[in-house]
Amino acid sequence: MSEVITLPAGTRIWLAAGVTDMRCGFQGLAAKVQTALEDNPLGGNLYIFRGRRGSLVT
Repeated sequence: MSEVITLPAGTRIWLAAGVTDMRCGFQGLAAKVQTALEDNPLGGNLYIFRGRRGSLVT
């Protein structure tokens, strides 16, 4: 069984290019959004980061 995730209209999806060190946790990833994109990580957009092996996406 699969589920469909619906997003509100106007939601932007950001895919980080390259590999991200996932050891920094969610707070570290939120800090990357703030510094690299100069955006609010809690502003309603979706940010996707890829781990080194490619099997982990957060």
